[in-house]
Amino acid sequence: MSGNAKDRLIVALDVPTMLEAAGIVESLGDEVSFYKIGHQLAFVGGLDLARELKAAGKSVFLDMKLLDIDNTIAKGVENIARLGVDMLTLHAYPKAMAAAVEAAKGTDLTLLGVTVLTSMDDKDLSEAGYHDDAATLVLKRARQAARIGMGGIVCSAEEAEPVREIVGENMAVVTPGIRLADGEAGDQKRVVTPDVAIRSGASHLVVGRPIVAAADRRTAARQFLNQIETAQSA
Repeated sequence: MSGNAKDRLIVALDVPTMLEAAGIVESLGDEVSFYKIGHQLAFVGGLDLARELKAAGKSVFLDMKLLDIDNTIAKGVENIARLGVDMLTLHAYPKAMAAAVEAAKGTDLTLLGVTVLTSMDDKDLSEAGYHDDAATLVLKRARQAARIGMGGIVCSAEEAEPVREIVGENMAVVTPGIRLADGEAGDQKRVVTPDVAIRSGASHLVVGRPIVAAADRRTAARQFLNQIETAQSA
């Protein structure tokens, strides 16, 4: 994985308008080189923004969390690959992952399997009908993703270390729910600091509100980058 901290920090553009997203990108300038576009922004022009970011030399993580029948997954992945984005998420169900891997063959698209959302805990999973607790389900899906040939996993940094042991060094381990030690958790239930996440085996950290809602976004981003750099050199 890259030793450049900027390649490992992904800023989430989880805002409602293109104007706000463009303002965030402009204010961060060359401090940030990797952005996540999710559902909120995708449906108001976010896919066009993805193309613009790629044209500007940035990396793009398209967080669509796809889940559908095999054919629909395959056709969606084929079109997304043509956008030229770097990463794409889908829920880590074996059939969906297998269809996506086949569709992405020959492209540079990194497919990421979403294991368990960081906003969910064991109680939430039980209410949703799952028998496994969060940690067990994450590891089960990591094994399936590695076997199927996915490019990486999305999980809480709390599970990054055992996931890294399962998937080896070549797969991405992308961890949302990252907060500074004095930061607010918000709606995240399984949060970890940047330095701990990196030392636990995370390849990429996804950070949204602590940067995009900061009064000084560049300074906020630099705080996260500093912790990544410190963890890398430890």
